[in-house]
Amino acid sequence: MALTSPVKEHPYSHLIDTLKDGKTKFFNPQKLNDPRYDKLPLSIRVLLEAAIRNCDGYYTKDVDVQSILDWQQLQNKAEVPFSPARVLLQDFTGIPAMVDLAAMRDAVAKHGVDPSLVNPKCPTDLVVDHSLQIDYSKCAIQNAPNPGGGDGPNPSQGLSRSTPSRPSSRGGSQCGGQQTSCNRAACSDPPASSGQSSASVQQIENTPLLCPFHLKPVSETETTVKNQEMELIRNKERLQFFKWCSKAFKNVNVVPPDVGTVHQVNLEYLSRVVQFSKGFIYPDSVVGTDSHTTMINGLGILGWGVGGIESEAVMLGQPVSLTLPQVVGCKLVGSVNPLTTSIDIVLGITKHLRQAGIAGKFVEFFGPGVSQLSAPDRTTIANMCPEYSATVSFFPVDQVTLKHFKKTTFIPEKLELLESYMKAVKLFRSYEDPSQDPEYSEVIEINLSSMLPHVSGPKRPQDRVVVTDMKEDFQSCLNEKVGFKGFNIPKEKQETRVPFEHGGQEYELAHGSVVIAAVISCTNNCNPTVMLTAGLLAKKAVEAGLVVKPYIRTSLAPGSGMVTHYLSTSGVLPYLKQLGFEVIGYGCATCVGNTAPLPEAVVDAIKQGDLVACSVLSGNRHFEGRLCDCVHANYLASPPLVVAYAIAGTVGIDFEHEPLGVTPSGKEVYLRDIWPSREEIQQTEEDTIISSIFKDLRARLETKDVPPTQSIENAHALLFLGDKVTTDHISPAGSIARASTAAKYLLSKRLTPREFNSYGARRGNDAVMTRGTFASIKLQNRFIGKLGPKTLHIPSGQTLDVFEAAERYQRDGIPLIILAGKDYGSGNSRDWVAKGPYLLGVRAVIAESFEKLHKNQLVGMGIMPLEFLPGQNADSLELSGKERFTITLPETLSLREQLTVKTSQGKSFFVTARFDTEMDVIFFRHGGLLRYVARGFL
Repeated sequence: MALTSPVKEHPYSHLIDTLKDGKTKFFNPQKLNDPRYDKLPLSIRVLLEAAIRNCDGYYTKDVDVQSILDWQQLQNKAEVPFSPARVLLQDFTGIPAMVDLAAMRDAVAKHGVDPSLVNPKCPTDLVVDHSLQIDYSKCAIQNAPNPGGGDGPNPSQGLSRSTPSRPSSRGGSQCGGQQTSCNRAACSDPPASSGQSSASVQQIENTPLLCPFHLKPVSETETTVKNQEMELIRNKERLQFFKWCSKAFKNVNVVPPDVGTVHQVNLEYLSRVVQFSKGFIYPDSVVGTDSHTTMINGLGILGWGVGGIESEAVMLGQPVSLTLPQVVGCKLVGSVNPLTTSIDIVLGITKHLRQAGIAGKFVEFFGPGVSQLSAPDRTTIANMCPEYSATVSFFPVDQVTLKHFKKTTFIPEKLELLESYMKAVKLFRSYEDPSQDPEYSEVIEINLSSMLPHVSGPKRPQDRVVVTDMKEDFQSCLNEKVGFKGFNIPKEKQETRVPFEHGGQEYELAHGSVVIAAVISCTNNCNPTVMLTAGLLAKKAVEAGLVVKPYIRTSLAPGSGMVTHYLSTSGVLPYLKQLGFEVIGYGCATCVGNTAPLPEAVVDAIKQGDLVACSVLSGNRHFEGRLCDCVHANYLASPPLVVAYAIAGTVGIDFEHEPLGVTPSGKEVYLRDIWPSREEIQQTEEDTIISSIFKDLRARLETKDVPPTQSIENAHALLFLGDKVTTDHISPAGSIARASTAAKYLLSKRLTPREFNSYGARRGNDAVMTRGTFASIKLQNRFIGKLGPKTLHIPSGQTLDVFEAAERYQRDGIPLIILAGKDYGSGNSRDWVAKGPYLLGVRAVIAESFEKLHKNQLVGMGIMPLEFLPGQNADSLELSGKERFTITLPETLSLREQLTVKTSQGKSFFVTARFDTEMDVIFFRHGGLLRYVARGFL
C-alpha cells in the first residue's frame, strides 16, 4: 500500500513527528496520549501504526484505528485491515500471480482501459528459488543429461492460456546486459528496453534469462554449475517471462535463480526492520506466498504467509483483512544446554506451542531467555510457526537485533535512525526489563534448560524423538500398526538384510538404513551456528578417518551463496564435500521432492526386502512419499545430526553406547569424540560471519457493481474425503508421475518423460496444474476405498482419474462439491490448492472444519467453504456422497450464515457458510478476489 501523503485531510496528521536528524518524519502513536498503547503487544503496535499511516477513510477508517487500540476488549472479535509494506513471492507461487496480472492487462485493454494502469501498488519482490533439481550429485553425475547437448530437456514449459505459450529457443553471447562474454547454454541477448504495457509473444521471446552467473563472486563446484545450467535450460521460458515482468510492471523486483531461497534472501537483503518512503520512516512488514514467510518475525518484522489470491490483492492495493488476533506471550527462561542446537530449541518450542492450542493466534516472545538467542536462532524459531499453526512468532527488536544488522546490511547512519525510530514509537525493548512487558491474551512459559537434542519423525514434524531414544523408538515404529508412527513389520522380518552391489563394492540394507541425507533449505540454512556445527563435525569426522557410504544420496543445498561463503571461509566446506555433502545449487531441492533418483540397486534392495528405508534431512517437510516413494521413514534433524546419521548409515543407533564408525585402523569413533564444543562453534562464527558476506549478496542483486449470488443446484460430489486432507493432497507438487493425467497431456504435446519437469516448474500452465490437482498417490477417497488419485463418476459408475471425472461433469453441465472431514486444507499455503478445484468445477466444499488460510483461499477463488453444524458430519447425516446436492443462497449473504442443503434423496441439513469477514462476502459475491479487483480497474 502506498504511503498516504501527510496532508491536512489526513485524520492523523497531528501525530506526525520528526526524528533527531530533523528531516525524517514518522507517525508517532505515542502522541495519541492513550494509556492503552503501552499495554499493547508490540506486534499489535505494528498493526496500529499501519492503520494510522494508511487511514484513508475507505479501506482503512478511524474506527479501525480505535478497534486496534481497544485490542484488549476486541481481540478475536473486531475485523481490521492491514496494509503491509511489501509483498514477497517465490517463483512457484509467484508465476500465477504474474500471469494473472498479465491476463488482467489483456482484460482491461479489451474494455478500452490503458493496460499500463495494471501494476502492483505495493512493492513486490519475486525470488526465483524453487526450480532447482538435483540432476548432478556425487552419485548421479555420470547418468545425468547433458545440459548443453542435443539430448537435454526441451526448455518449453508453457504459460497459462492467457499469455504466449512458446518463446523460440535462442542462444546468445551476453548475459543480462553484462559486457562479459557468457557461454551458458540457456543465456540469451538483452532486448531493447521495453515500454509496451502488455505481454506479447515478441516481447517475451526477446527477453533474456535471469542469469546469475555474472553475479556470483563465490567459487562454484562442477556439480553446482551443471545443476545451474540444467535449471536455466529446463526453465527457460518461465525465466524469460519473469524477466519480462520485471521490465513491464512497475514496483516489481525479480531476484534471479541461484542467488538463494526466498527466506534467505528476504532475511539477508530485502528486510530492513524499517522502510523509508517520501521522507517518512515506518515499520517494515510483509505478506508472502510461502507459509514460511514467518521466518522474518525473528528480526522484529511482522510478516506471514497468505494465499496467492490474497497476495495479488495486496499487490493491487487491497489491504489484508484479519480478525484482531489473540496474542500469546511466550516467556523464555532458563539457560541453553551447551550441546543443544537451535533446531532442538525450535522443535521443543514447537511441541510446547502445538500442545497449547494456539492455532490462528499471534505468538510474541519475551522473558530473559530471549537474550540468549542470536538473531539467526530467532528466525529459525519463527520459521517453524506454521508447524504449530500460529499466524506469526514475533521477536521484538532489541540490542541483539541491532548487533545483527550492524554486522550485516545497515550502514551506521541508517542503523542510528532505525534505533531512534523504534525507541520513539516503543517498538524496541529490553528482554531483561519486565516493566516493559505488555499484556498478553495468555502466557506460556518455556524453560530453555529442558531442551535436549531431538529429531522429528518418521512421518510428522510434531512427533519428536530424543536422540538418545532414537534406536528404541525406531524399533517401536517397526512394531506398531500402520499409522503416524507405525509400519507394522512382522517380527520375523525385522532383521531382514538385503545385499546389493554399488560401484563395484558389496553393501547391505536393513530396516532403518539411511539412503537420503540432505542438508537443505528452509529451516536451518539461515542459522550459521548449526551449519558451522555440521561443517566442524564433518572436519573432525574426516580427520578421524570416517566416511559416508557412497550409495547414500547426500546433498548440500544452501539457502544462498552467503552460506557457501562462510562454510568456505571457515575451512569446513572441503570436509563436507569429502563426506558427500557437496553444494548442488541454491534453491529448494529434497524438501519439495526434487531428490535425484536413488541408485537402481538401492531401490531394488528396498523393494526386495520390503524395507523401511530412511531419509534424514534438515528441512521442515517430510511427509511420507514427499521425498521418495520408496523411502517410508523420514526424519527432520539438525544439520550436524544429518551428517552424523549419514556416517552411521542407519537411524537404529545409540550414539551414547555405539560407535559412529570404525576407522581403517580399527579404532571406534563415537559421536562425542567429534562433536564440536559450543566455544569452538561461537569462535568460528565470529571469525567468519562478517559484514563482507552480506556485501557480497548485495553485489549480486539489484465501489462496484456486485453480481447476484447464484445457488448451486443438483451438484454431484467429486470427492468424498476424510479428516486431515492437506494441501499436499490437493495441490500439485513434486515430480510429474509418468502414469498421471498430467503426463498424458504432456505426452500429447510430444514431450518425453525426461522433459516433464515438475509441477512447481509448470505452475503457470493451467492445463498441467488442473490435471495435477488431487493427483496425490496418498489421496484417500471414500468413493474408491484405497489410496490414489481416482474417483467415482457417479452417473456412469466408472472409476476415473479425478481430472477425467471432473471434465466429464463439466461437459454435462453438472456443478461439483467436495465432502470432507476435519481440518480440510491443513498444511502450507499454495495458490493452486484453490485454483485447481475451481478449474475442476468445484463450487463448494462441505467439511467439518477448515484450516483458516485455506478457507480464505477458497473464498478468494469464489468457492464456498461450508461447515457441518457442530456434532454433525457426513456419517452422522447418513450421506453416501452419491446424492445430488442443492444449496440455496439468499440474495444477501451474512457472516457465518446458516444455509440449507437439500439432497436428491429428500434429506435436508444445515451448514454454516464460513464467511468470517465482510471482505469474504464481497469477494465471494464478485466470484472471487481477482474478478473483484478487475472490476475496480474497469
